[in-house]
Amino acid sequence: MNDTLKEFARTKILEGLNDLPETWQEKFKLMYGRQGGHRSVEDAVAMSLEDIVKEMPEERLDLAMQQIERSIEKLNNKQGEK
Repeated sequence: MNDTLKEFARTKILEGLNDLPETWQEKFKLMYGRQGGHRSVEDAVAMSLEDIVKEMPEERLDLAMQQIERSIEKLNNKQGEK
């Protein structure tokens, strides 16, 4: 993945995260901020979303974008049912 695509992915991930509730953002922090268990839960949750996304390895960007897209769809479907 070239640098332009990596930056695009990181930007889209942050934009998507901003559309999600705080509890869902915290789940993202736990999934991607722990560095495979090398960082404590407390430290991961205390990090900013920007810092977590900035340090994400390239090979996880696509999966993270897909997960966020599905989460937004799920949230929108729940809101539409009300």
